[in-house]
Amino acid sequence: MPFSPNHLAELNLLSQFPSTSTQEGIKVHEHSAAPETVQAAQALFSKGLISQKDGGYLTPLGCEAVELTQKLQSLLSGE
Repeated sequence: MPFSPNHLAELNLLSQFPSTSTQEGIKVHEHSAAPETVQAAQALFSKGLISQKDGGYLTPLGCEAVELTQKLQSLLSGE
């Protein structure tokens, strides 16, 4: 099953979260962010991966998702 454009947007947004600290988050500004990024943030919030619908902090599940995303990215890039 290929990744959908929505899933790719979610993966790209997850990759922007700092992976070294749960005390650092991001903010997705609805008026200036790309629509797919705003949708991705809302989807990640609905799935329980981030703390706010416009970013916030990673939840414990979100931390795991970022770790897996980084591993996949590393595997695909051959690093």
